[in-house]
Amino acid sequence: MYPEQAPHVPVQRAVEVHQPTPLPPAVPVAAPVVPVQPGTVPGVASIVLPDGRVVTGYAINPAHPEPVAAKPAVSRTAVNVALGGAGFLAVCGGLVLLTSFIAALTAFITQLIILAAVIFGGWIAVQLFSTRGHQGGTTVNIRKAVIKRNHFHS
Repeated sequence: MYPEQAPHVPVQRAVEVHQPTPLPPAVPVAAPVVPVQPGTVPGVASIVLPDGRVVTGYAINPAHPEPVAAKPAVSRTAVNVALGGAGFLAVCGGLVLLTSFIAALTAFITQLIILAAVIFGGWIAVQLFSTRGHQGGTTVNIRKAVIKRNHFHS
């Protein structure tokens, strides 16, 4: 049989209780001593465990959790609503600017069309009412015309 598989019988041992020994006072040095308020030295506490052992030691102060951060003065819902409103206003402003741009572009194109019509119309008027002589064209006076093809006579 291996030693780790052998049945173990708990061994009872004598328990020694150790008391804390005070430290000898420190030897004063030549450095100047600054008066300081003495801190409180915690008392030594001893407790007896259920099995009869005595544990002696200093009490440890429990760690205090850090204080919870205070709630902000403005609720998160209010901040979200405000940000949503600002975003909505930005979108509306962008749409107004887009609409204004489209209207201005439409007016510009309309003015270009009108300008082209005026220039083309002026060119036609100059062609009709010019007095340069009728080169290569035939002037027909309808009142005095004799149109031989259709046999109209005046």
